[in-house]
Amino acid sequence: MPKRLTPVDLAIGERIRARRQLRGWSVRFAADRAGISHSTLSRIERGLASADNRFVLADIAAGLECSVVELTGQPITSADANAVAAQTKLPAVRAALVEVDLSYEPTCPPRPLPDLEAELQLLQDLRFTNSDFAGLGNRLPRLLRELHAAVAAEGLHREAALRLFIEAVFLARDYTAGVGHPGDAWIAADRCHQIAEAIDDPVMLAFAEWTRALVCTGSGMYLPALTIATRAVNDLQSHPPSASGDPMLGILQLIAAFSARGVRRADDAASWAAEATATAARTGETTDYRLFFGPTNARIWQVSMEVDGGDPGKAVELARGVDPLAISARNRRATYYEDTGRALARLGRPDADASAVRMLLTAERLAPQSIRTSVAARETARGLLERANRRTRGSELRGLCERLGVAGQKG
Repeated sequence: MPKRLTPVDLAIGERIRARRQLRGWSVRFAADRAGISHSTLSRIERGLASADNRFVLADIAAGLECSVVELTGQPITSADANAVAAQTKLPAVRAALVEVDLSYEPTCPPRPLPDLEAELQLLQDLRFTNSDFAGLGNRLPRLLRELHAAVAAEGLHREAALRLFIEAVFLARDYTAGVGHPGDAWIAADRCHQIAEAIDDPVMLAFAEWTRALVCTGSGMYLPALTIATRAVNDLQSHPPSASGDPMLGILQLIAAFSARGVRRADDAASWAAEATATAARTGETTDYRLFFGPTNARIWQVSMEVDGGDPGKAVELARGVDPLAISARNRRATYYEDTGRALARLGRPDADASAVRMLLTAERLAPQSIRTSVAARETARGLLERANRRTRGSELRGLCERLGVAGQKG
C-alpha cells in the first residue's frame, strides 16, 4: 500500500514573520504600515491568533509590500486526492483560456449548440451542486474550445453561442480561483469581458464586471473591486430595469458592500448591503446566471462581511436567521457553514469552539475539495486545534485538521 504523504504545513503567521524579517522591519513598524496594532501582528506571527481574517491579511500584505497569495501560500498542497487531481488540470484550463481569444482562429470543430448547452449544464452542476473541481477542470478545456469554435460557426445563432461561452468562461474563473491561481482567474475575467462586449448587452457587461470584481476580492484587492462594482452598478442602472438585470444588480451591490467593508468604509458597506437587501426582496430567490441571488444569499454575504469586518457575535446572530437549505447551490451553503464556524471560533469559548467544529465539518461534507483547500478554514482549524490541545479534547477536530493538512502545535 503506498505511503500517504502529508503536505508541508507552514502557518500564515510564519510566512508573515519571514517576510517582515526579510525586510528588516520590527513588529511595531510593520504593524504601523498595516494599520493594525503591534500586539495583533505579534499574536498572529506567534500562532496565538488565527490568521483567518481576509481583511486583516490584505492589510498586512499591503504593509509588507507583497501579495496576499505570498502570505497564504496558495495554491495549498492538500492531503485530499480529489483536490490534488483538481490542481493537476490547471495547465490544460490555462492553455484553453489563452487559445479562446475571440480574435484567434478556432482549434477544433464544435458539437451542435444543444449538445454544448447540455455540457455546460453538466459542468455547472459539477461546480455548484457537487463542488467537484477535479471533474470541472477535466471537462472545461474541451468545452471552452468548442464554444469558441461555435461562436465562429453559428452565424445567426452566434449570440446564443456567445451567451453559453461567457458562462463557461465564468466557470473557468471559478475553477482557477478555486484551485488557488488568481492570476489565471484574471485571464478568465478578461475573456468574460471580451465576450460581453461582443454580445453588447448591459446585463452581460455587468456580468463581466462582476467576474473582475470577484477576482479582485479573491486576491485581497478590495479597493479595485469596489471601484469596479460601483461603476458596474451605475452603468447597469443607466439602462431600463429588467427582470434579468435585477439579480445582476443585486450581486454587484453585495460585492460592493463586501469590498467597502474590506477597505474599512463601514457606512458605505451598510448602505450597499441595504440596497442589496431591497433588491433581493424584489427578486426573491433566483438562479439566473447561476448567481443564486436572493434574500438567502444576501444574508450569507452579510455573515461573511461581519466575520472579517465586524463583530463575530453579530455574524453568529445573523447566521441564526439564515436557512441554508433555501439556496440550491451547495457551494454557497458550504460558505455559510464555513463562515459561521469561523465566527464561532472567534468567540473563544469552549461551547462555541465545539459548535465551530461542527460547522466546519458540515461545510467539508458539502464541498470537500473547496474546504480542504480553503485558507480561511485551515487557519481557523489551526487555532481551534491549538485550544483543543490545551484542553486535551477534539478527536473530530484532529481528523478535520489532518484532512486540511494542519499539523499540531509546534514545540
